[in-house]
Amino acid sequence: MAEAAIITDEYGNQYYDPAGYTPDWCNSLEAPCEAFLLPLNYNVYNIQFVDFRIRSLDPGNEYVLFDIGAGSMPSPPPEGIAGTADQGRFIRYKFGPSLLDIQTIGTTLEFVNGEYEVSNFRMIERHYFRGQLITSYDFTMPFVIPNSKNNWEMMYANPLVANPEWKEALATAPWEAKSDSFYFVDDRLIMHNRAEYDYSP
Repeated sequence: MAEAAIITDEYGNQYYDPAGYTPDWCNSLEAPCEAFLLPLNYNVYNIQFVDFRIRSLDPGNEYVLFDIGAGSMPSPPPEGIAGTADQGRFIRYKFGPSLLDIQTIGTTLEFVNGEYEVSNFRMIERHYFRGQLITSYDFTMPFVIPNSKNNWEMMYANPLVANPEWKEALATAPWEAKSDSFYFVDDRLIMHNRAEYDYSP
């Protein structure tokens, strides 16, 4: 990315101008971000995530692994994030080792938005372990009407099932698996969320 101007948010945090963070740039990342890429107030569409559910879609082994709407709770955020304005965009999930054996995963992300319509709402999510890219997802919702509640359903094959070495390492390394989720509207970055995962028993 070319050199960009520095901007400062209302909390005194500094960022490079997010205009330089394109979908292609985000899809080229090979390691997790160490900081958030843009201020919270770039979410001018007031998109708020209100529920997240992950489940097994394997025939004969279908079950819900995690569901915020049903009472599942994320783990507390790490020191340095807890108690700050960024706490709402950093989440820790403890899934346990069972997720590593699910062949087909289904996720449901529920969100609401504000008074503006949203076109080409795109999520790029990249997952890493110990600084190495494990998998990447890229989904687009063509249009979101104003003041609406929406469900984003995704289904995908679990890339870890066929890799016993990765599975063994992940099950013994709490919070070393990380992800970045980048959200764009018409290819303009408006949100960046970060997460860490624990697959240990």
